[in-house]
Amino acid sequence: MTGRILLSAPDVGDLEEAYVVEALRSGWVAPAGPAVDAFEREVAARSGAAHAVAVSSGTAGLHLALLACGVQAGQVVVVPTLTFAATANAVAYTGAEPVFVDSDPRTGTIDPALLGRTLDELRAEGRTVGAVIPVDLFGTCADYDELIRLCDAYGVPLIEDAAESLGSTYRGRPAGSFGAAGVISFNGNKIMTTSGGGMLLSGDRKLAERCRHLSTQARQPVPHYQHEEIGYNYRLSNLLAALGRAQLRRLDDMIGRRRALRDAYAKLFAGVDGVDLLGADEGANCWLTSIVVDPARTGWHAEDLARHLAAEHIETRPIFKPMHLQPVFAGARAVLTGVAEHLFEHGLTLPSGSVLTDADKHRILEATTDFLGRKP
Repeated sequence: MTGRILLSAPDVGDLEEAYVVEALRSGWVAPAGPAVDAFEREVAARSGAAHAVAVSSGTAGLHLALLACGVQAGQVVVVPTLTFAATANAVAYTGAEPVFVDSDPRTGTIDPALLGRTLDELRAEGRTVGAVIPVDLFGTCADYDELIRLCDAYGVPLIEDAAESLGSTYRGRPAGSFGAAGVISFNGNKIMTTSGGGMLLSGDRKLAERCRHLSTQARQPVPHYQHEEIGYNYRLSNLLAALGRAQLRRLDDMIGRRRALRDAYAKLFAGVDGVDLLGADEGANCWLTSIVVDPARTGWHAEDLARHLAAEHIETRPIFKPMHLQPVFAGARAVLTGVAEHLFEHGLTLPSGSVLTDADKHRILEATTDFLGRKP
């Protein structure tokens, strides 16, 4: 049987092995060590941030950023409805309530005009907005010019969920460098990986130090174990940081491979009426490429293509199911236009990994071409 092609498998090789073995032999295997320190410096430099804190996951980074911004029970935090659950879950960890806002149809990122309306309504009701968390969807940055203007006008901290956008830029500025803090994910399927892990970035030294303190169980700097508040076991291990350092050296090449694959998809669907590619301006890292299908024009649905590719052992995935439709957040406030639901119902994410071989790409494009040839 032909091997299955995955959506976004880890891209690791000899360089990563060498870095991890070196770290292992150094004796630094705990969540501290020279690889962690170096990884923080290197990611900060790449992302244009003054400070970086290596953590166990992007979710942990979001949680710490919210805490450092003073978010607490009784407050609300505005997040896009079109995102992975981690964005909303981190809000729930603090005891605050998520308020979901719909998407820009071109990019899937949060709709700035709708955000402005939402902040107006919340202020009129006397609600305290602890933060706004835009998400850089599939590697495309949100509209930070307008989002920062709004957050500044309302006096609300902006925390950038850059889990998917390392290596992307917005008007020449690196993803992860916007707002009070930015948070990157290094999960196994991301643009680069540390197996599991993440990085909190900030231009605010005190905020970064606060997050670092909380991430190490809030241990006080005394010879014995002393804790004056609740902390978290959120630091990244030295071994995983070593893996990340090797990945960072290869990041530009991995982004280039993903962009080339997106270009191939764009060429393939250019002549197909009713199929559009979602997001990805020239600054995007093209982490994942998604299409949006108008069945009234194509004569077929996104799920039809998904089934055809699955029969050829090619993995695809729907665009995120909106948070306001998730049972765990039933009853949560949501300000909607229908865009996120449309993208979920009619979108499909295609294999996008940098690890894909030329033969893999040929299989994907050939199978998709075969599907298109069978349709009216």
